[in-house]
Amino acid sequence: MSNLIKIFDTTLRDGEQAPGCSMNENEKLKVALNLEKLGVNIIEAGFPIASEGDFNSVKLIAKNIKDCEVAGLSRANLKDIDRAWEAIKDAANPRIHTFIATSNIHLKYKLKKTKEEVLSIIKTSVSHSAKYTNNVEFSCEDATRTDLDFLYQSIKVAIKAGATTINIPDTVGYSVPSEFGGIIKKLYQNVDEVSSVTLSVHCHNDLGLAVANSLAAIHEGARQVECTINGLGERAGNASLEELVMALKVRNDLNPFITKLDTKQIYPCSKLVSSVTGVSVQPNKAIVGANAFAHEAGIHQDGVLKQSTTYEIMDPSEVGIPSNHIVLGKHSGRHAFKDRLNQFGYELSDENFQIAFVKFKELCDKKKYIFDEDIFSLINEEFMRLSDFYQLESVECSSGTEVKPRATIVVNVDGELIEAEESGAGPMDSVFKAISKVVGITPILDSYSVASVTEGMDAQAEVSVSIKHDDFFARGKGANTDVIVASAKAFINALNNLRWRKNHPKIASTKGV
Repeated sequence: MSNLIKIFDTTLRDGEQAPGCSMNENEKLKVALNLEKLGVNIIEAGFPIASEGDFNSVKLIAKNIKDCEVAGLSRANLKDIDRAWEAIKDAANPRIHTFIATSNIHLKYKLKKTKEEVLSIIKTSVSHSAKYTNNVEFSCEDATRTDLDFLYQSIKVAIKAGATTINIPDTVGYSVPSEFGGIIKKLYQNVDEVSSVTLSVHCHNDLGLAVANSLAAIHEGARQVECTINGLGERAGNASLEELVMALKVRNDLNPFITKLDTKQIYPCSKLVSSVTGVSVQPNKAIVGANAFAHEAGIHQDGVLKQSTTYEIMDPSEVGIPSNHIVLGKHSGRHAFKDRLNQFGYELSDENFQIAFVKFKELCDKKKYIFDEDIFSLINEEFMRLSDFYQLESVECSSGTEVKPRATIVVNVDGELIEAEESGAGPMDSVFKAISKVVGITPILDSYSVASVTEGMDAQAEVSVSIKHDDFFARGKGANTDVIVASAKAFINALNNLRWRKNHPKIASTKGV
């Protein structure tokens, strides 16, 4: 039996079914092209019968993807199958994926059909699919809660009717690894026909076991795994593609299987899916989370700085992340702090370093996150006494339903008061444009967020911005009971940090923490 594991990505179908994760046609195509670049074997592009939009997006993907099979999902009825084929027929290698539930609970309450009726439906639907293509996948929905004898019967009927891939889904994430692996093993022992097809698994994560169940199935003979980027999907999601693939790669000694994926494309693909769905990846998510290669504990930082393998089981570059991330905070030690100062080009005497480290720890007790700018400010104020280049003198802004937003700004630029007026799409846009006009540069606004410092109608707003210009990054913060004034202060603060970085390119070579 081959040790190659086919990766069937269902981000665009099952992943999109997660609440709030719908994508339009162009977004779906963009994700599909990135999945092709990643090297997945099969892209399940959607459920064509679900809507006109889903049909069109599947058709668009089928026409544009050349190096992956493109699958369309259909229920086990002729209308669904015809619609699926119409959507995928132009693909370089189209696949019809049809399914019906086989568990007693689904037969009784959802389908309201007998086992004999379901077997007849399987035969008819798979046979009809096989008239269009010899690439037919059949799924026994809720397989892990299906009576095993009936599961065997269903699979035999499907294979005889023309199915070339048989999928065993843990539809509600009910199974555990020993049980799920046992089901796959019993299929090989009791259904001779299984040896002539690809056996696939599709695991949900309701108990947090989707990847573990998938790995158990692989060890018992499954050779296709259905998964999603970032583990998106119904309820608690699906088996996470990145976790499964890297488990096979990192622990190949215990999982002697391979995939054809270019793992360096995992992180870019994860970021894209997060961007188009609007669903952020949790910080502690394995492989692609913000903290996956981050270290804050002093002991860990010291070890990683000496030899990364002390606390990292894989190189972040293997999944497309440029480097690990030493997070400076109250748990950080002298080694990490000194390393960061060295990165910025600061050379302090032992005495000054001790003073700086004490100030750093004091700052950590006050702030949850420590950014580059905090360190720059700390060092500058303590040892260099640098002043701001720009200081906000005044800001006036008008906007409303019948008024075009306009802002007037007065900024002290190196001792000279300069005024500018600009209009924009909204009050913040007008303010930022006016400030940019004063300082003579128009940076890209990379992020903008507002948080309430206190409660109540008179709460103080704290605005955080990050900007980019000429490959230099800078952050800024501002606070005021007026969110427009707070925004102007934050933007000015960021521009000061940006100018300082440009004036100190060696120190600014590190582009953010």
